[in-house]
Amino acid sequence: MAFLMHACAFGVKIITLPLKIAELLGLLSFYKRLFPLIISRCVPSYNDKMNDKKRELFRNLSKFYPQNGPLRVLEVGCGSGANFEYYPNGCKITCVDPNPYFRNYLEKSMAKNDHLVYDSFVVASGENLQVVEDNSVDAVVCTLVLCSVNDIPKVLQESKRVLRPGGAFFFLEHVVSDPSSWIYFFQHVLQPFWYYFGDGCETTRATWKHLEAAGFSDLQLRHIEPPLFFMIRPHIVGYAVK
Repeated sequence: MAFLMHACAFGVKIITLPLKIAELLGLLSFYKRLFPLIISRCVPSYNDKMNDKKRELFRNLSKFYPQNGPLRVLEVGCGSGANFEYYPNGCKITCVDPNPYFRNYLEKSMAKNDHLVYDSFVVASGENLQVVEDNSVDAVVCTLVLCSVNDIPKVLQESKRVLRPGGAFFFLEHVVSDPSSWIYFFQHVLQPFWYYFGDGCETTRATWKHLEAAGFSDLQLRHIEPPLFFMIRPHIVGYAVK
């Protein structure tokens, strides 16, 4: 099956070569504007299927309240604000995303979820959180983001830097499937197409290995397979304590 997978993947790469050339020439930049609209349309379906998992995950935020003041949450790759409805009342939220065209959709989510306090929206990548001070937040949230960042270890390093001692990094990410599965086969074969559809998203990442190697003091991680489209069905969920 390995030979067949590599042969098929090579064929798909040839088919997507015009997209690769267009990307290098900057001809796909318009998709940065379109992608937030696509995501905003997908969020209700994803949240409906992941509702129980998200509520279970973010219920753990209550463990990380500071001694004084509100819970300070930094969401990396906030997108359209799909997680806001799951946060406890009164949380102070700082939003970071590299795509400035999410702003309009984010503001709609902010208006809808007025149980939260919003600090700011910063256009920045997860690898570069210089606008956030060291040890300044109680929780960093990263959902469906580590699949598309350029440097996962750097994102985790930056997240640890901005977390206060005892703070936690919350994650919910789709990952590569078991090598013996057909999902694994199609994740690798169709990845070149998926990369362009998902604005840099990769379905073949073993993200849990980076979390295990990041040096957190405690890692609560589970592998799950929610009822989602097969390419992104394998997920990991949990949190890691600084």
